[in-house]
Amino acid sequence: MRAVAARVTSASVTVDGRVVGAIEEPGLLVLLGVHVTDSPEKAATMARKLHELRILRDEESCASSGAPLLVVSQFTLYGETRKGRRPSWVNAARPDHAEPLVDAVVAELRQRGAQVATGEFGAMMSVASVNDGPFTVLVEI
Repeated sequence: MRAVAARVTSASVTVDGRVVGAIEEPGLLVLLGVHVTDSPEKAATMARKLHELRILRDEESCASSGAPLLVVSQFTLYGETRKGRRPSWVNAARPDHAEPLVDAVVAELRQRGAQVATGEFGAMMSVASVNDGPFTVLVEI
């Protein structure tokens, strides 16, 4: 499982002209990719890692500060670009495998007490964010 976590002052996801998820205060925008071999155990580990990641101001985490997260499914994080000019998606999980694991990360974050907004799995989304810093890290489990 792979995530790009960006510290933001606000972020939103729009589908077909309607906002489906947004955070209007400082927090994390998380682009989340699922690998073909990922499991529910990895989803729980990713949720814990994201919730406790100390990249907010003053080395705070969402867990310690109560900051919200916006989680957006992003299969393209597993695009393979080493050969040729066209990415290969062989390492990205198929939707029937990926969607339950993205949902599991979100559910685990909420179970931990996190405020979580989401995108819409499989939809063509427009993601807007105001990066803070900018401060962006790659998280791999």
